[in-house]
Amino acid sequence: MTAVGYPVSERETYMSKSTDNGKAKGKMRNAKANYFLLFAFYFLVFDLLFFAGCAGKQQVVELYVDAVMLRELDEKDKAIEKLDSAVQSDKRFSLAYSLLGEIYQEIKDYEKSAASYEKATALNPWSFGDYFNLGRVYQIMEKFAQAVRAYGRACELKPDHLEAHVNAAESHYELKDYNSALAYGKRAEQIDPDVSEVQKLLGDVYGSQKDYDQAIAAYKRSLEIDSNNPEIMVSLAVAYLRTDRNSSAKELLTSVIQIQPDNNTAYQYLGYCYLELNDVDKAVESYSRAIEINDKDWQAYRGLGVSYMLKAFNDEDETLKAEAIRQWRVSLDIKPDQPSRERLLNLIQKYSK
Repeated sequence: MTAVGYPVSERETYMSKSTDNGKAKGKMRNAKANYFLLFAFYFLVFDLLFFAGCAGKQQVVELYVDAVMLRELDEKDKAIEKLDSAVQSDKRFSLAYSLLGEIYQEIKDYEKSAASYEKATALNPWSFGDYFNLGRVYQIMEKFAQAVRAYGRACELKPDHLEAHVNAAESHYELKDYNSALAYGKRAEQIDPDVSEVQKLLGDVYGSQKDYDQAIAAYKRSLEIDSNNPEIMVSLAVAYLRTDRNSSAKELLTSVIQIQPDNNTAYQYLGYCYLELNDVDKAVESYSRAIEINDKDWQAYRGLGVSYMLKAFNDEDETLKAEAIRQWRVSLDIKPDQPSRERLLNLIQKYSK
């Protein structure tokens, strides 16, 4: 796109606009010529196959090329109008549906983007780009069942495409289909074993399968590639906690906080870690800090309630017991449908007497 300056007078403003408009028109004319050359062969085939109606085909070409140019000039609404006219004239024009999908994706109208890509893939089942983009749009919309279908076909068309396999694995993971997620994740690892994101994803999948030793190994490989990444460090620390390696978890979480002092998740897990290490005061301190950072963290309130209740037992302090119950109630207010809800309600009822 042409850069627009900041004129200091009305005359300069007029001259600037005139120059920019001229450049834009020139760009359109030159690019049109290039695009006509690119599509000439495609539509020559149409002319040979469908002798009648060649004028209509030429009109479709012009509409498509105009849309490409308008998109380049950031005139997306006008580009969509051109493409809509093109597909009305030729409902089997897959390139127009593909471009519609791209434009709708750019303006974040994901429903229309997905509908356009669906039509493009139906007309051209060999288009990797359309299947890949369709999967990406469904993934953004959190329609993971549709995403895995699209990514699956994309992976068939390009068996060595890293991102398609990673996205397929992530979508299967969201569906809790961990075996399929692992299969795509391992294929991604074969394509490129030195990608931290892939190793992190494998760690997440192994962790969900409760294969914590494999998860720890994957997270460690991820950290070797991307050292001092707080997200990976927290994930590894959680895997350590799941295998009672509390001291190792504490060391990692402390390092995360040094890198990111406002990492709410690290403080939350550090609170749990201190409970496992029987350091209740430190647990209270960590959970309290987590809540300072994020006052909607229902897990931190729940953990803080446990910490206060333990202190109440140790100190025989009814005030601390009441504070523990208050923290649990806040946790339930934030997330009424939290896991083990009935157990927490029973504890509140038991210790409220």
